[in-house]
Amino acid sequence: MYRNDKVIRRYSEPFKLKILAELTIGKHTKSELCKLYSIAPTTVNVWIKKYNRKDLMNTESKSGNKRRNI
Repeated sequence: MYRNDKVIRRYSEPFKLKILAELTIGKHTKSELCKLYSIAPTTVNVWIKKYNRKDLMNTESKSGNKRRNI
């Protein structure tokens, strides 16, 4: 499907859950998974909210380093 010259992709529920499971394991960051599977980060955020996985919302940092307030 196309809208405004952009491809609209549909993902299966098992695929969405697979991505969330990979985020849970922590082997890859959200950014890495998005690049690996060509998914927009906002799409993954929608899945996180849909499946009520708020624990995964801030999973950008592999080592646990967060931005420091200076």
